[in-house]
Amino acid sequence: MIENEELIRHPEMDDLREKLNFEPDKGRIWLGSQRMLLINAEAFGAFRRDLIETLGFNAARQLITRFGYISGSKDAILARQIRQDQSPWEQFIVGPHLHAIEGFVRSVPVLDETFTEDRLYKGYVEWHDSAEANAHIEAFGIGSMSACWMEEGYASGFMSSFFGRRMLVREIECRAMGHDSCRCYAQPLEDWGDELDDSYVYPVSSIYDMQNIPKHSKTITFNATPLTTDGPVGTSGAFSTVMHRIERVGKTSATVLLLGESGVGKSLLAKEVHKKSDRADKPFIDVNCAAIPEQLIEAELFGVEKGAYTGAVETRAGRFEVADGGTIFLDEVALLTPTAQSKLLRVLQTGEMEYLGSTKTRKVDVRLIAATNENLTQAIKEGRFREDLFYRLNVFPISIPALRDRIDDLPDLIEICLHKFSKRYKRAMPGITARALQDMMDYSWPGNVRELENILERALILAEDNAPLDTFHLFAYHDSANTEQPLKMLKTPRIEEQATTQLPTDMTEPGISKNIPPTPQDIADILMRENIRTDELEELLAQKAMDEADGNITKAAHRLGISRAQLAYRIKKATKT
Repeated sequence: MIENEELIRHPEMDDLREKLNFEPDKGRIWLGSQRMLLINAEAFGAFRRDLIETLGFNAARQLITRFGYISGSKDAILARQIRQDQSPWEQFIVGPHLHAIEGFVRSVPVLDETFTEDRLYKGYVEWHDSAEANAHIEAFGIGSMSACWMEEGYASGFMSSFFGRRMLVREIECRAMGHDSCRCYAQPLEDWGDELDDSYVYPVSSIYDMQNIPKHSKTITFNATPLTTDGPVGTSGAFSTVMHRIERVGKTSATVLLLGESGVGKSLLAKEVHKKSDRADKPFIDVNCAAIPEQLIEAELFGVEKGAYTGAVETRAGRFEVADGGTIFLDEVALLTPTAQSKLLRVLQTGEMEYLGSTKTRKVDVRLIAATNENLTQAIKEGRFREDLFYRLNVFPISIPALRDRIDDLPDLIEICLHKFSKRYKRAMPGITARALQDMMDYSWPGNVRELENILERALILAEDNAPLDTFHLFAYHDSANTEQPLKMLKTPRIEEQATTQLPTDMTEPGISKNIPPTPQDIADILMRENIRTDELEELLAQKAMDEADGNITKAAHRLGISRAQLAYRIKKATKT
């Protein structure tokens, strides 16, 4: 086992420094494709102290450690992108380097013989000049508790994502405990033993085993033990906010209104609210209002008396009565008829209803969760939705982010979906290529999680057994054209759709040999003669770079020698002209 200060300095960090770009005029800082924040260390220390004094040490530690975990897992994705073709160690060391660039701590791993081609790390890491330890000592002095919680979380998240298995990094020496330096130990979670409480480290529903990319195959592989879940999956900031709100409201009986685009998973999240409540052992009734004919919606929801209309040959309970004591979920609630809206308002106000065709009042005790992808405020203005009903539904609104706004959850979602479909179709599917994952992360996902499931199901059927999914398996359909196109062609419209000016095909001039490439001065002379403007030239160069990079903005930006944000801005500007 060797402490390797030389290895921590090699490879050089120039490739990482080049990924750091500042756009002060737009209020943005970029580290590769990730937007960053520059935070004052003293302000962070004050915020940390307030968390501890408000929530207590244990709760504050959990929040800060999980925050670090998510940050580390994102940096592992960047590490794979930056050094795809380098050795496992050169890729791994990106984590300590990035954490140093971000200003938190200087990490020095202690390399032992277990770091091999299978990319397993097990050993010590020393932390020098930890900003978090400094903040803790200034606020609370020397005590008996380790203080580098964010560093623990960051290292655990980076290694878990990097190795494709749950790793746990635990601080065993800390300057906040009176030691000379901060020192931690890292190893797979299962090697720590059952006595260790790891609940403070891992965010809810965090699954990162998808993200291992063996050097020989560049394939993101599955864990040997299939990972499954019946609940929502994700660790992105946007998704974590939703889960926090569900955790808070689930324990109450408040009416919940789920808002979001079609396909974001409103039904799954409604079930999660039900599971968190004291009605979890009672019925959960899922009703899609869009799937019930208008003339039958009242009977389906509130029951019908025999003979109320032609075909009503018997008295039948409605969905509300079936859900009595439990929860009813009304999806696409904006499509209810005016009469149904009126009856729903009465149930919410009084807990009373009547069967269609009956005058007998019945009492029900039902918790309501409603969902819609419509703007209810606009529906009210158009006279399609009752304003008083809206206020009854809007007790606790939860806005569910689109998949494009929680793109960091894709690896988790892909793994869950592929395990499900592999089992359904009895197909052996080892994983997905890094190229395919990158293309999926670049896609805008207008159909959200539902579209993701459809694409993966179709791709798995097309793929061969025991071969990873690649980009060419990921096909989608344009309804308007009724044609099948590769996924990468369905991204946000690229600039070649807008640019019409072409460079001259004959780049030769008198005195310039066709066998000798023209000099920059020769090209400049031709462009000036052809009256090609600077903005047109930029569009053409960006178009060519995007073509050569197969639509990958990061690679195209590197080819042009500009930042990803700068190229994205040029593309956005071109598509608007």
